Amino acid sequence: MESRSDRGQKVSAIAPSVAAMTILVSGATGNVGRPLVDQLLAAGHSVRALTRDPAKAGLPADVELFQGNLADTASLAAAFAGVTAAHLISFGDDYAPLSNAPAIVDLALRAGVRKVTVLKGDLEKTELDNAVAASGLEHTYLAPVEFMSNTLEWADQIRASGEVRDAFPTMPSALVHDADIASVAATALTSDGHSGKEYWLTGPEALTAPARVAVLAEVLGRDIRFVELTRDEIVAQWRDEGYGPDDIEFFLTMRTTPPPAGYTPLPTIEEVTGTPARTFARWAQENAHAF
Repeated sequence: MESRSDRGQKVSAIAPSVAAMTILVSGATGNVGRPLVDQLLAAGHSVRALTRDPAKAGLPADVELFQGNLADTASLAAAFAGVTAAHLISFGDDYAPLSNAPAIVDLALRAGVRKVTVLKGDLEKTELDNAVAASGLEHTYLAPVEFMSNTLEWADQIRASGEVRDAFPTMPSALVHDADIASVAATALTSDGHSGKEYWLTGPEALTAPARVAVLAEVLGRDIRFVELTRDEIVAQWRDEGYGPDDIEFFLTMRTTPPPAGYTPLPTIEEVTGTPARTFARWAQENAHAF
């Protein structure tokens, strides 16, 4: 679960499994929220998007836009009104746990929300995870390992120098395509049988950083060199990028002693959605323009 970001790519839609619903998507412009919006719309559902800046959201015209975010309780009442289901995120600004979790759940219940998915950003349960579990809402936790979109962090150095400078080159990651996370969310929100489940989500293969670099080089058709950094060097780099001690501790855990799901491909995505998980090579082809 190394990624704590939520930026995204457009993906194909899922087929509807129930009557049309009104579904609230928080983080609607992000790496899970954006493809989730597209999938739900294509399946015939009404989508409400919770976003900090509706004017810059760039979402389809038939999406209802609501200004706000989960950390701001006052912004949520109107967004929840009349909603059947909601996609929530367990962290707020700077990836800190939400301090208003009981209020979020209370608003959802009073508005008539029946079902939620919760995108987890950490290994430990948060206040929102616990509040949802105690609420009686049908709920599904989504626990992705490293997002494939994390690879975009290499884009600047690849463009500038044709190399990737990173640490821990022998640790594989079963990184997952962001759109596959959205597909699991869409399935859980619009079909039965997922309540109370925590789905660990991985891609179909476990790749080391040098192996990912090799895939990028093949897709881009040019040489890219991997330069190994020491532990101290990567920690210093994270500090320079503005990450605090808690973030750095989390990154080190995921790079050195991750849970087995972090490096073990699981069949969960295909089991839940009926479609095999997307490969890293596919992600690289879709995002070649960034490098």
